[in-house]
Amino acid sequence: MTKLSWLAAAAAILVASAASAGARQGQTGAVLTIAITNIRATTGKVHIDLCRQSEFLKTCAVVADVKPERGTTTITVPNVAPGDYAVQATYDQNGNGKVDRGLFGIPKEGVGFSNDAPIRLGPPSWKDAVFNVNGDKAITLRMRYFMGGDNKP
Repeated sequence: MTKLSWLAAAAAILVASAASAGARQGQTGAVLTIAITNIRATTGKVHIDLCRQSEFLKTCAVVADVKPERGTTTITVPNVAPGDYAVQATYDQNGNGKVDRGLFGIPKEGVGFSNDAPIRLGPPSWKDAVFNVNGDKAITLRMRYFMGGDNKP
């Protein structure tokens, strides 16, 4: 490595470190990184709700929407206070702002929950989806489809 390329590499590391520190500056809570696997297309949006127990399966205070990436889509939530949470995720593939449902209310679009909590004849329980945040944390959940199939390369 030449002296010039070494200096360029060192400068890039310093810039990245400063950007990371700047992003954390003024932040009091943890950073929660949510990787959602099995995204089957790139249309619409991936939506997450980060919920406390009293909000679970209802309206949650922390929500985020991102453009889907086929395969895995990652959402980062800053300033998460310590405590117990669950994530409910949906893939609004047609972008109409809701989870489309078929016969008997079965979702036509993707749904997922933290801990890949089981979905049996209805949504999962809090105890199956709950996880604790007490510092920066990364979780992974799988988007599940009951109609139309999974992500196929």
